[in-house]
Amino acid sequence: MMSDVTVSIDLNATPAEVWAIVEPVEQHVDWMADAVAIRFETEQTRGVGTKFLCDTKIGPIKLVDHMEITVWTPATATQDGAMGVKHTGIVTGSGVFSIEPLAGGERTKFTWTENLDFPWYLGGRLGEIIGGKLVLGPIWKRNLRTLQALVDAR
Repeated sequence: MMSDVTVSIDLNATPAEVWAIVEPVEQHVDWMADAVAIRFETEQTRGVGTKFLCDTKIGPIKLVDHMEITVWTPATATQDGAMGVKHTGIVTGSGVFSIEPLAGGERTKFTWTENLDFPWYLGGRLGEIIGGKLVLGPIWKRNLRTLQALVDAR
Protein backbone atom coordinates (compact mmCIF):
# COMPACT_ATOMS: atom_id res chain seq x y z
CA MET A 1 0.00 0.00 0.00
CA MET A 2 1.25 3.45 -0.84
CA SER A 3 0.80 6.82 0.78
CA ASP A 4 -1.27 9.19 -1.34
CA VAL A 5 -0.74 12.87 -0.60
CA THR A 6 -2.32 15.71 -2.58
CA VAL A 7 -1.95 19.41 -1.88
CA SER A 8 -3.00 22.34 -4.04
CA ILE A 9 -3.02 26.11 -4.14
CA ASP A 10 -4.56 28.82 -6.33
CA LEU A 11 -1.94 31.18 -7.73
CA ASN A 12 -2.28 34.72 -9.09
CA ALA A 13 -0.51 34.02 -12.37
CA THR A 14 -1.26 32.46 -15.73
CA PRO A 15 -0.44 28.74 -16.20
CA ALA A 16 2.46 29.71 -18.49
CA GLU A 17 3.88 32.03 -15.81
CA VAL A 18 3.61 29.27 -13.19
CA TRP A 19 5.25 26.78 -15.58
CA ALA A 20 8.16 29.21 -16.09
CA ILE A 21 8.82 29.06 -12.33
CA VAL A 22 8.50 25.27 -11.85
CA GLU A 23 10.09 24.23 -15.18
CA PRO A 24 13.73 24.68 -13.99
CA VAL A 25 14.00 21.49 -11.92
CA GLU A 26 17.24 22.67 -10.29
CA GLN A 27 15.36 25.64 -8.80
CA HIS A 28 12.84 23.48 -6.93
CA VAL A 29 15.15 23.85 -3.91
CA ASP A 30 14.10 27.53 -3.88
CA TRP A 31 10.55 26.62 -2.86
CA MET A 32 10.77 23.09 -1.42
CA ALA A 33 11.93 23.14 2.21
CA ASP A 34 12.60 19.37 2.15
CA ALA A 35 14.77 19.53 -1.02
CA VAL A 36 18.35 20.40 -0.02
CA ALA A 37 20.14 19.94 -3.38
CA ILE A 38 19.46 18.61 -6.88
CA ARG A 39 22.12 16.88 -8.97
CA PHE A 40 21.40 15.80 -12.53
CA GLU A 41 22.40 12.30 -13.65
CA THR A 42 21.65 13.04 -17.33
CA GLU A 43 23.03 15.72 -19.64
CA GLN A 44 19.49 16.91 -20.27
CA THR A 45 17.91 18.90 -17.43
CA ARG A 46 14.41 19.26 -18.92
CA GLY A 47 11.84 16.87 -20.33
CA VAL A 48 10.92 13.20 -20.18
CA GLY A 49 13.91 11.00 -19.40
CA THR A 50 15.73 13.59 -17.28
CA LYS A 51 17.18 11.81 -14.23
CA PHE A 52 18.31 13.54 -11.07
CA LEU A 53 19.17 12.99 -7.43
CA CYS A 54 17.48 15.12 -4.80
CA ASP A 55 19.08 15.36 -1.37
CA THR A 56 16.04 15.35 0.90
CA LYS A 57 15.85 16.24 4.59
CA ILE A 58 12.76 15.95 6.73
CA GLY A 59 13.52 16.48 10.40
CA PRO A 60 16.27 14.02 11.36
CA ILE A 61 15.74 11.89 8.23
CA LYS A 62 18.11 12.49 5.32
CA LEU A 63 17.96 10.50 2.09
CA VAL A 64 18.77 10.78 -1.58
CA ASP A 65 15.65 10.62 -3.73
CA HIS A 66 16.33 9.14 -7.18
CA MET A 67 13.91 10.63 -9.71
CA GLU A 68 13.18 10.44 -13.41
CA ILE A 69 10.83 12.78 -15.24
CA THR A 70 8.04 10.75 -16.85
CA VAL A 71 5.62 13.52 -17.88
CA TRP A 72 6.57 16.91 -19.32
CA THR A 73 3.72 19.06 -20.65
CA PRO A 74 4.48 22.79 -20.57
CA ALA A 75 1.47 24.87 -19.53
CA THR A 76 0.32 27.38 -22.12
CA ALA A 77 -2.73 29.58 -22.60
CA THR A 78 -4.49 26.65 -24.31
CA GLN A 79 -2.95 23.60 -22.61
CA ASP A 80 -2.91 22.41 -18.99
CA GLY A 81 0.60 21.66 -17.78
CA ALA A 82 2.06 18.69 -15.96
CA MET A 83 5.43 17.51 -14.68
CA GLY A 84 5.52 13.92 -13.49
CA VAL A 85 8.29 11.95 -11.80
CA LYS A 86 9.03 8.37 -10.91
CA HIS A 87 10.82 7.82 -7.57
CA THR A 88 13.24 4.87 -7.76
CA GLY A 89 15.42 5.27 -4.66
CA ILE A 90 14.81 4.38 -1.02
CA VAL A 91 11.29 5.80 -1.33
CA THR A 92 9.53 4.60 -4.50
CA GLY A 93 6.41 5.72 -6.29
CA SER A 94 5.34 8.59 -8.48
CA GLY A 95 4.41 12.23 -8.30
CA VAL A 96 2.95 14.90 -10.52
CA PHE A 97 2.55 18.67 -10.56
CA SER A 98 -0.63 19.67 -12.41
CA ILE A 99 -1.16 23.23 -13.66
CA GLU A 100 -4.69 24.24 -14.64
CA PRO A 101 -6.13 27.64 -15.58
CA LEU A 102 -8.69 29.35 -13.34
CA ALA A 103 -10.83 32.44 -13.91
CA GLY A 104 -10.34 32.71 -17.65
CA GLY A 105 -6.65 31.81 -17.48
CA GLU A 106 -5.44 34.73 -15.37
CA ARG A 107 -5.10 32.52 -12.27
CA THR A 108 -3.82 28.96 -11.88
CA LYS A 109 -4.58 25.93 -9.74
CA PHE A 110 -1.32 24.13 -8.90
CA THR A 111 -1.81 20.59 -7.58
CA TRP A 112 0.95 18.33 -6.24
CA THR A 113 0.10 14.63 -5.91
CA GLU A 114 2.48 11.93 -4.67
CA ASN A 115 1.96 8.17 -4.34
CA LEU A 116 4.89 6.97 -2.24
CA ASP A 117 6.00 3.61 -0.87
CA PHE A 118 8.25 3.76 2.20
CA PRO A 119 10.77 1.00 3.11
CA TRP A 120 10.29 -0.99 6.30
CA TYR A 121 13.06 0.90 8.12
CA LEU A 122 11.19 4.18 7.60
CA GLY A 123 8.14 2.61 9.18
CA GLY A 124 6.69 0.72 6.20
CA ARG A 125 2.91 1.05 6.08
CA LEU A 126 2.76 3.00 9.36
CA GLY A 127 5.47 5.30 7.99
CA GLU A 128 3.35 5.84 4.88
CA ILE A 129 0.35 6.84 6.94
CA ILE A 130 2.25 9.01 9.43
CA GLY A 131 4.91 10.23 6.99
CA GLY A 132 2.52 10.90 4.16
CA LYS A 133 -0.52 12.44 5.76
CA LEU A 134 0.88 13.95 8.96
CA VAL A 135 4.42 14.98 7.96
CA LEU A 136 4.70 15.39 4.18
CA GLY A 137 1.27 16.98 3.66
CA PRO A 138 1.97 19.96 5.95
CA ILE A 139 5.54 20.35 4.59
CA TRP A 140 4.26 20.36 1.01
CA LYS A 141 1.49 22.83 1.88
CA ARG A 142 4.21 25.12 3.24
CA ASN A 143 6.22 24.52 0.04
CA LEU A 144 3.21 25.68 -1.99
CA ARG A 145 2.96 28.85 0.09
CA THR A 146 6.66 29.47 -0.69
CA LEU A 147 5.93 28.83 -4.38
CA GLN A 148 3.05 31.32 -4.10
CA ALA A 149 5.46 33.93 -2.70
CA LEU A 150 7.82 33.33 -5.67
CA VAL A 151 4.91 33.68 -8.09
CA ASP A 152 3.73 36.89 -6.40
CA ALA A 153 7.27 38.35 -6.44
CA ARG A 154 7.90 37.68 -10.15
